[in-house]
Amino acid sequence: MSEKEQARLDRQLDKLEEALPDQPSALLAWVRRPSHKFVRIPLALLLCLGGVFSILPLLGAWMLPLGLMLLAIDLPILQTPVNRVVLWAESLWIRFNRWRAR
Repeated sequence: MSEKEQARLDRQLDKLEEALPDQPSALLAWVRRPSHKFVRIPLALLLCLGGVFSILPLLGAWMLPLGLMLLAIDLPILQTPVNRVVLWAESLWIRFNRWRAR
């Protein structure tokens, strides 16, 4: 099951890379490389910490999900819950946009 969850997480990160502008997309692709594990884990922890303090002006709530997605690359125990939350949030976003378009 872990390979299935890893493939789903990779697809979600690929979609995120496509949605981002060029520079952030290139940075995310660089961080996702298997050889950059020692950069990815501290960055993910910093993003999670920043997401917890999202009330501060320069930090945002976007940091926590991105940090968890990056952590899930290296921690298989996080892959299933992160995948479920990302899919739920994506469906919620789609429903909101459909409602707004009416």
